[in-house]
Amino acid sequence: MRALFPGSFDPVTQGHEDVLRRAALLFDEVVVCVMFNANKTGRFPITERLDRLRAAATDLSNVTVDSHTGGLLVDYCRRGGIDVVIRGVRGVTDLDYEMPMARMNHELAGVETFFIAADPALAHISSTLVTAMSQQDRAPE
Repeated sequence: MRALFPGSFDPVTQGHEDVLRRAALLFDEVVVCVMFNANKTGRFPITERLDRLRAAATDLSNVTVDSHTGGLLVDYCRRGGIDVVIRGVRGVTDLDYEMPMARMNHELAGVETFFIAADPALAHISSTLVTAMSQQDRAPE
């Protein structure tokens, strides 16, 4: 079964890598896909995010890396013959955010959502936090 792990991955975090590795054990093929959202300003260029994801997946033979810059996630799934979307969740706030999208993906295209609970040791990590910490490290004193 083919599964899609979508996200902005801006930047790629240890939490993303953990979810990807665990998903690769569960599915025949996992496509990790950088999704472009015109309403968000990216911190890192898509090419850099793709390179980081490829580096994270070098030892995962059933993982491919791609990007999608237009249309709905379910459109990408239909074109790729993908029946499952993987979402990592850190807690109830993430789940509350993800559930309406999961229901809509199922209604629109019959695409199921498979939630992977974050490793408790990594659940505090977010792309926003990683970016804020790296900017603080670069700030002049």
